[in-house]
Amino acid sequence: MMKKRVFYGIATILLLGIEILIALYVHDTFIRPYVGDILVVAVIYTLIRTIIPDKCRLLPLYIFLFATGVEVLQLFHFVELLGLEKSEFFRILLGSVFDIKDILCYLVGCLFLGVWEAFSRVWKFKNL
Repeated sequence: MMKKRVFYGIATILLLGIEILIALYVHDTFIRPYVGDILVVAVIYTLIRTIIPDKCRLLPLYIFLFATGVEVLQLFHFVELLGLEKSEFFRILLGSVFDIKDILCYLVGCLFLGVWEAFSRVWKFKNL
């Protein structure tokens, strides 16, 4: 179990690093808005798997529901309701603009995670 936690911990750090690099240096119309949203659910997944490496078979579904919930909160200007609209950190973290395409990206990311879950159950991380 410890090997799984280390694996997922390293994956979290690498994916978070990629997300930060995208946020800082990629200013295009595809990678940043779409790949970034797909990767964000993977970062959440690997972070949770670092803490809970087994069980929770529906984790990709739960992450999708969470990400979609955060996106829907943007529709209601949640950052402003919390009085955090002047904080760039919270505007980036929680988002400030609702976009249905973001939800589709979360769905794609979670579908990939679901496939990963299925394969990891079959392979049972024999090497980890």
